[in-house]
Amino acid sequence: MATKAKAAMTTGIGRIPITSVSPSVDDGRFPVKAVVGERVRVHATSFREGHDQMGVQLLVTNPEGDTVRSPMTCTNPGLDRWEGSFRPDREGEWSYRVEAFDAPYLTWAHNAEVKIAAGIDEELMCAEGVIVLKAALAEIPKKKRPKTHRARLEAAIDALTNTSLQPSARIAPALAADMHEAMTEYPLRRWPTRSAKIAVRVERERALYGSWYEFFPRSEGAHFDPEQGGWTSGTLESSLPQLDRIKRMGFDVAYLTPIHPIGTTHRKGRNNTLTALEGDPGSPYAIGSPDGGHDAIHPDLGTIEDFDRFVAHAKSLGLEVALDIALQCSPDHPWVKEHPEWFVVRADGTIAYAENPPKKYQDIYPLSFDTDYRGLYEAIRDVLEYWISHGVTLFRVDNPHTKPVRFWEELLAEFRETHPEVLFLAEAFTKPAMMHTLAKVGYHQSYTYFAWRHSPEELREYMEELKAAAHYMRPSFWPTTHDILTPFMSDGGWNAFRLRAILAATLSPTWGIYSGFELVEHQPRPGAQENIDNEKYEYKPRDYEGALRSGRSLEPLLTRLNEIRKAHPALQTLTTTRFHGSDDDRLLVFSKHVEGRDTESGLDDTIIVVSMTEAHGGTSTWIHLDTEALNIHSDFMVEDLLTGEQFLWDRDSYVELNADFRPAHILRVIRY
Repeated sequence: MATKAKAAMTTGIGRIPITSVSPSVDDGRFPVKAVVGERVRVHATSFREGHDQMGVQLLVTNPEGDTVRSPMTCTNPGLDRWEGSFRPDREGEWSYRVEAFDAPYLTWAHNAEVKIAAGIDEELMCAEGVIVLKAALAEIPKKKRPKTHRARLEAAIDALTNTSLQPSARIAPALAADMHEAMTEYPLRRWPTRSAKIAVRVERERALYGSWYEFFPRSEGAHFDPEQGGWTSGTLESSLPQLDRIKRMGFDVAYLTPIHPIGTTHRKGRNNTLTALEGDPGSPYAIGSPDGGHDAIHPDLGTIEDFDRFVAHAKSLGLEVALDIALQCSPDHPWVKEHPEWFVVRADGTIAYAENPPKKYQDIYPLSFDTDYRGLYEAIRDVLEYWISHGVTLFRVDNPHTKPVRFWEELLAEFRETHPEVLFLAEAFTKPAMMHTLAKVGYHQSYTYFAWRHSPEELREYMEELKAAAHYMRPSFWPTTHDILTPFMSDGGWNAFRLRAILAATLSPTWGIYSGFELVEHQPRPGAQENIDNEKYEYKPRDYEGALRSGRSLEPLLTRLNEIRKAHPALQTLTTTRFHGSDDDRLLVFSKHVEGRDTESGLDDTIIVVSMTEAHGGTSTWIHLDTEALNIHSDFMVEDLLTGEQFLWDRDSYVELNADFRPAHILRVIRY
């Protein structure tokens, strides 16, 4: 039996057709993304003519070029849909293919079992079985199959040729369960057909999972001295205690808004007024002054040595430092004089400032990549290299959608080669096509529209959209930021902040908050969806400890949410999110499940979240779980990870929630 034919490639449909292979990004134009230890689930449609049996295998190649095969399972025979999976164990460029083939053993086994039981062609079935098993035996040296499999095949061949036995006894060893298992793992393959190779980029865990805390260093330790007549800025040194508090709350990333010198020309005053008063610090996004540009530190914050001590302290706590990169300049930035070609010059000879008509941002000059692309590229690359050399491992990039996608594709590819540990978060609140393309060309994470999705229907629809893109676009959920305070948050106050923290922390593997969230800062600036007395334009010291002592802080809840996230691998994933039913359409009910083979304990981890979506009122209602999907087949115990309470649940369970004191259950399944 000829089994050594080379696999047919994708020049046509192939001898055994393979279609609809996933995950794949734009038919392989961009790589699929995964992180170390994340299970990559591969699906494909494969079928053949006639009634002979076939098999499908997943071929996974690691960064060193070694390929490992594993069987795929037909999960929907009626639709010929096959599934397999793998878990990359290190970073790098991986790939996978799907291979389909004629399976002579499976065809023979099916025919022999039916015919010999019916007394038909008994000798012929035994003779054909010998041919098939000898062919499998001949393949062993090449496939390096275990010695036990060789011995099993030889014993089965001996039995088939032993005419002193009844036919049913002769074929029994060849049809035994252990033989089926071995021949599934090490199949006899004929006429193999392979799909195209699909690249898989495997990155470190923080690219998928983590908790971010954003703050303005200048506010930490800032104070107003009436005798001195004004404000004294906080510094990197005075921000060190903030790192300790961030760590106590269980966050992984300390994210700093821009720390560079700020221009004075057209400096914005408090609440974005056009006239700055004496002592107004200006927006840190108006970057650049005679003190330097993107590679300098504002003199009020300290020196580069102070920054190094800041990063060292963060790392000693197990925190990573993220820096906000805003690729724009104040009129006072050194680049304006040194490289006017990096900006748009208008007909009257002036440099164009940022506009979003009717809004004008006279304190900011956008960059232009159309005149000296290479020079500007190299300058930006050098800025990033500088901060990486001082310990920054993550960048939150402001408005990347206002820069050419080509630029990001080239820049991120270069840093993937030189600094694969460095991650980039895209702050691109824009049209979906741009958001998704930025992710495809290399951004590790993306801000999302979570802040504006509130009803169960909106959240379910949005989560399904994000799940569909999860193999290349990783969402980061933020209930508020220094730029965002939705009407839901300003109207809902304490209840809204608590509720949205719970949803952000459990729906998305990566979430973050902006400092002041724990103090429920919810007063909007009239006419804008952002805080009044916005920290972008003034110092904002906060009494975190006083609020905590008086019970006016969400810090205990944030701490508990991060503890729960760290303890439960199910919450470190997106793709297993499944929604369930409720008699009250104001409730959001969802689960996340990770199989034991994907956890350190070896046990399944199942989390069920039942949450209100409104900041007022309550409900007493029934929820309806798809227990089959959760592999639950009887009553089961759950523990509320927020309160410690335990309940006996089943497919249909009764819940009582109230926005004032119990807005949600976060439940772990402890017995089923």
